[in-house]
Amino acid sequence: MIRFVTLGTNNLKKSSNFYNEILEILSINRVEEEEGYVGYAKEKTNNLSDFYIMKPFNKNEATIGNGTMISFDALTPEKVNEIHKKALQLGATNEGDPGPRHGDHYYAYFRDLDGNKICVFAENKKI
Repeated sequence: MIRFVTLGTNNLKKSSNFYNEILEILSINRVEEEEGYVGYAKEKTNNLSDFYIMKPFNKNEATIGNGTMISFDALTPEKVNEIHKKALQLGATNEGDPGPRHGDHYYAYFRDLDGNKICVFAENKKI
């Protein structure tokens, strides 16, 4: 249904360095780079970017969406913990420690360097 997701950034270099390290844990690789954006994909998608970070096309400042959140399937609670820890080490802000939520699902939340809310999770069937 959804082909790709884009988050705006005011500092593409800093943001791409952040996401390079976070997404590497999920085997999501940087596959595209132009002056104003960076694209990431899993190998199985034939390097078609699923996730982009970019400077806004209209040249205005990138801002966060109220109620907007991007979620990445980390597959296991251990990966959720690893990503959350790495994100905080890289300067992200904690929005919710890793742990069980909504029954036996496992979630963690943080805000990236531009303030975008990110969730990493493992579904109960993968725990």
